[in-house]
Amino acid sequence: MVMPDGRGSPAAYLRDIGLGDFARATSPFDPGYDPLTVEGHLDQSAHLMASIKISMACWMIADEAATRRKIDAATRAGVPSVAGGGPFEIAVAQDRLDHYLDLCAGMGLTRIECAEGFTELPHSPERLIAMASERGLEVEFELGEKHSGSFSSAEVDRLIDQGRTWLDAGACRVVVEARESAQGVGLFSEGGSFDARLAERFVEALGFEAVVFEAPLKQSQFAILDHFGPEVRLSNVRLEELLRVEIYRRGLHSDAFLRDNLRPRPPDGAP
Repeated sequence: MVMPDGRGSPAAYLRDIGLGDFARATSPFDPGYDPLTVEGHLDQSAHLMASIKISMACWMIADEAATRRKIDAATRAGVPSVAGGGPFEIAVAQDRLDHYLDLCAGMGLTRIECAEGFTELPHSPERLIAMASERGLEVEFELGEKHSGSFSSAEVDRLIDQGRTWLDAGACRVVVEARESAQGVGLFSEGGSFDARLAERFVEALGFEAVVFEAPLKQSQFAILDHFGPEVRLSNVRLEELLRVEIYRRGLHSDAFLRDNLRPRPPDGAP
């Protein structure tokens, strides 16, 4: 039924309850879904995605045509596609970085994630970004090691300096490591508690626009949004959890609605 003044559309209703526009601030990941699943999520939620990570090395051993289909779908939807940092580090360790960069460019990926989560880089950030740029690839950098536990204060100081170096060299953004568990790694304790004090230091030093926090589980997603509010950037969110994260970000989840920093502003004329 056609309603007056567009009142039959979700967008009109959301504006009416006080929700404005939101920047794309979540980067979900594809852990190896089939092309139809990825295409379906892009049809449903591309307008909410800051990027999509074609994650781990799954895309390398899947049927090539299927992988290309997923990357092409993201490109058509206007969502940057990103290769995860693990394959990059393996390419570095195997002395095949040039071949890896050629592969990512040839597959049509938008961006690569560089990291030193379990290896050491042989080149400077400037050199690596230049190598990627020559192939039309953007670069982001992941901060933190995968196997060294939760961050200390001194480690955060070092990572902030490292992040600033990569951003100054031309990286699009830096990503704070949390793996797939958000437990005993990065900003999370063994029990999964979020260290907001240390997280604030990344944002204060590098800014909301440049810093992305990995948040693979509901507990980690909600904890970061509770603390920082709707501007914060999140990644490592599973595709099927993206909409839940985004309703929480907008205060449309019952728990989020109770929080002053997430609740929609009162509509005009409301008490």
